[in-house]
Amino acid sequence: QVQLVESGGGLVQAGGSLRLSCAASGRTSNTLNMGWFRQAPGKERYFVASIKWSGGSPYYAESVKDRFTISRDYDKNTVYLQMNSLKPEDTAVYSCAVRSRYYSGGPLWREVDYDSWGQGTQVTVSS
Repeated sequence: QVQLVESGGGLVQAGGSLRLSCAASGRTSNTLNMGWFRQAPGKERYFVASIKWSGGSPYYAESVKDRFTISRDYDKNTVYLQMNSLKPEDTAVYSCAVRSRYYSGGPLWREVDYDSWGQGTQVTVSS
């Protein structure tokens, strides 16, 4: 089992930046991929970005491409989501997730692709 703790959320003005962190602990040796999702009030949870546990193959939703960057810190077992040029429509609870089951490759963008989830961190972007 992998435990995930997100941090870094907060209130920011439109055009500003935030960096979210997702710290993984437990059986991380089986982790293959990590992803970020977000859920706005009254809406479904949507994919934001993913990265292989090795640090390669970043993949982004079209709505955040060129504004958000996902990265991995090997020493800290942490994945980051750098969010720049934030917009009010980016307001949501952001959650990270890990994939531990074997898969053949390719981007993982569906909720069902992931096995463990964090509690989430609130990001609010004011206009």
